[in-house]
Amino acid sequence: MGTLVDRATRYTMLIHLPAWWKAPQFRDAFLAGTAEIPPHLRAALTWDQGSEMALHAEIAARAGFESYFCDPHSPWQRGTNQNTNGLLRRYFPKGSNLSVHTLDHLKAVARQLNNRPRMVLGDLAPAQAMRGSLTSPITH
Repeated sequence: MGTLVDRATRYTMLIHLPAWWKAPQFRDAFLAGTAEIPPHLRAALTWDQGSEMALHAEIAARAGFESYFCDPHSPWQRGTNQNTNGLLRRYFPKGSNLSVHTLDHLKAVARQLNNRPRMVLGDLAPAQAMRGSLTSPITH
């Protein structure tokens, strides 16, 4: 499972990855999973140092995102993503086989997270904040 979290709205997208995936499968799943993101919301992605990012330049060029990498062993550089991963642990315990979950199940979990109010958003849910970003002429 891949996670994408918009830093401004905390909107979460979960990407289904097949069992035993490598960089090409990650690339294909990422491109398919992000195809619905409007171009004006495609700014930058911050990645960790995983081997799945071997094709990061191709992903960035094809998807329209700039890529940045965290320093090794520096999870604080991806604070929003780390917080979201903590929320996801309630649904997917650490060490569990994530490939057994269907895309529909991942979408249902993302929907629950995106409809959960967040204090950092002034008690708006990420889905509400994202709707505001989609309708606003100025993006954050």
